[in-house]
Amino acid sequence: MASELAPGFLVASPTLLDPNFKRTVVLLIDHRAEGSLGFVVNRPARLSFKGVVEDLGMTDPNRAPPEVPVLVGGPVAPHTGWIVFDPTISPLPADGAIDVTDHLRVSASREMLRLLARAHHGRRHQLVLGYSGWGAGQLDQEIKQGAWIPVDLAESVVFDTPFEQRWDSALATLGINPMHLVGRAPEA
Repeated sequence: MASELAPGFLVASPTLLDPNFKRTVVLLIDHRAEGSLGFVVNRPARLSFKGVVEDLGMTDPNRAPPEVPVLVGGPVAPHTGWIVFDPTISPLPADGAIDVTDHLRVSASREMLRLLARAHHGRRHQLVLGYSGWGAGQLDQEIKQGAWIPVDLAESVVFDTPFEQRWDSALATLGINPMHLVGRAPEA
């Protein structure tokens, strides 16, 4: 049974100092008794989309790949890639993708990555490397301990907000000014 947490955001509380999650916003796409799955959506990777698809041999020799942000989605399986995209403007097919909301889907399809590498645009697309996962009951316990602040999902935070502003913006959707949080950790 899915919960009210997903789809949604998990915003790292200021007291969460784990380097994998400090000041992160996690797009939580699945939360159930067996475990949870999400992607950090505010930590750019040190790789370019062009470099990734060139390394995989997916580029079109007649066209440069579109500009697509590459993010570090979490510490689990960093060698895997997920495309987070808005299906309403995407050149990618709907089949094989997980519907998160009407304006947000995710896919781990290698074929979709190839299609995106050859697309005319990459607007409202992101490539996320790795994921964030929790075992049975783990996330619920971390929320009770105050490590995470659950927040309603806002696609604009995922696609339209600059990475460095996503933590503040996600909190602002709850009416929380991050400057007023007790225990606010200094920015790194």
